[in-house]
Amino acid sequence: MWHNLSLRARINLLLALVLTLGLAVNIGRLVWEAGPRVRAEDQSVIRLARGFVETIVTGLNEAQDPDAQLKRIVGDLSQLRHVSVTRQNASLVQSTDRSGEDMRAAPDWFVALVHPAKTSVVVPVTIAGQPDRLVITSHPDDEIAEIWDGILTQLVVGSVIATVLFLITMRVVDRALSPLADLSRAMAEIEGGAYDARVKPGGSPELAAICQKLNHLAATLGEAVDEKRRLAERTVSLQDHERKEIARELHDEFGPHLFALRAHASALMRLAEAGAVDVAAIRRHGQAILDQVNAVQQFNRRILERLRPIGLAELGLREALGALVRLWREARPEVAIKTRISDALGAHGETGDLTIYRVVQESLTNVFRHAEATAVDVAIEPATPESYLRGGRSYTRVCIRDDGRGLSPDHKLGFGLTGMRERLLALGGNLTVASVERGVIVEAIVPADAA
Repeated sequence: MWHNLSLRARINLLLALVLTLGLAVNIGRLVWEAGPRVRAEDQSVIRLARGFVETIVTGLNEAQDPDAQLKRIVGDLSQLRHVSVTRQNASLVQSTDRSGEDMRAAPDWFVALVHPAKTSVVVPVTIAGQPDRLVITSHPDDEIAEIWDGILTQLVVGSVIATVLFLITMRVVDRALSPLADLSRAMAEIEGGAYDARVKPGGSPELAAICQKLNHLAATLGEAVDEKRRLAERTVSLQDHERKEIARELHDEFGPHLFALRAHASALMRLAEAGAVDVAAIRRHGQAILDQVNAVQQFNRRILERLRPIGLAELGLREALGALVRLWREARPEVAIKTRISDALGAHGETGDLTIYRVVQESLTNVFRHAEATAVDVAIEPATPESYLRGGRSYTRVCIRDDGRGLSPDHKLGFGLTGMRERLLALGGNLTVASVERGVIVEAIVPADAA
């Protein structure tokens, strides 16, 4: 049952239990102290009454009528409230009359609890040579009634105070926990996709901090969803652009070669129909066809290289990058290319290897097309410092630096690096391009376990 109660109900219930327990402990303390208090009062009254009686009966036999004098003494002692004096002898029993006293009676169970038996003492006296006795008996009814009244007053006043404290505290708790309902509502809205939901900070400082963090979380989620949408749109745009580029190259490259092949094949057909064999013409058209086929094969290799690096899966990342760098060294021998690939690199998976290869390929292409550089440094190593090691994942740092003319202040990334950046973001990595004092640094952080 306790687990089914709300936080507000739990706090209010605990508060009510604490107040009730406090009141019960206080009442119990008064009841516990009532017995010793009554007994102490009882003994004090008995002691005073005995001393008083012993004093006034000392010269009793010197009176003209000792018996009458003793009767008057017993009658006068009947005015005492907390004790009664009884005269006892063989022929006479005289006691004080307490029937007219207005006593505030306590419950019998309480009287039996604090003072189960009355206390009596005997004071012996001699009247005209005859022994007599005065019995002094305590009557602590007033003291017991006073204690009982105090307990009742404490119970009533304590109950009122506890009720007022409970109502005030309950009101304070309700106001302090009021943001919980707004938090629950906002979380439900965020779960439904309404990332613009906000909670007004309020209540205790802890709840106000939670409200602020929830608002920040909602804003971050909204930005992430918007970024995801923009990334998807950009991905589609990049795919369309790449398809257009491939289509243009197929049209511009394959078209002329296919036309030339068709022309030379038609010429061979005409030579065959002419009857006379022109070996030189056949050889010339055959060589032209071979040249066109070689050109088509080279172009086909370039297209395949763009779509999928040849040898990456078969030879591995290190060998594929080595082949790429050798091609650029052969094509541009005037540019010094330095490569450093750490031996501590782990397995990245097919997607990770392809991503690293594409970053290096695109960066080198931009360097040789635009940078006018004389040296390029390519470094691939485990990412440091430890700030890159997030969520138990390890990362690889790919850095390409050139000594070219750098970037203009208003420079915008081309389709290639933009596509690489969005690809890395989708994998959980990052790509930055920065212009330094001399040249450009392209740095990519690639998850080592990219799928």
